[in-house]
Amino acid sequence: MARMIPSPQTDGATCPPVAGGISEISFCAWIAQAEASKVLIYHQGFLVVDTDPVLSKLPADQRLALRALASAAFRAEEQGLVHLVQQRMATDRFAYIAIARPKPTPPRPAFAARLLEAA
Repeated sequence: MARMIPSPQTDGATCPPVAGGISEISFCAWIAQAEASKVLIYHQGFLVVDTDPVLSKLPADQRLALRALASAAFRAEEQGLVHLVQQRMATDRFAYIAIARPKPTPPRPAFAARLLEAA
């Protein structure tokens, strides 16, 4: 889940609101190359409102793109690739922040496979 943090130190990877913001593919590319503790603001606004078909003031294509981005961020968090946090900017306005975690080490081959390689 998300939590509040003090002012993050960004590395130049901040993004404007979704209208000209980051895409799901760009977010995934950032995760692939980001070093541990690098910060990306992937949305500014109120995510639950901005992705809602009734409440959102965004055009349908931008709303759907934002929903895909939010889903990608959540999947990345579930896989342990990022921490997701929020920072309140104003009433009903938040910065949605992804913080890169250390890359997982590749799994080591099973002991039997290593024995076969050694033979």
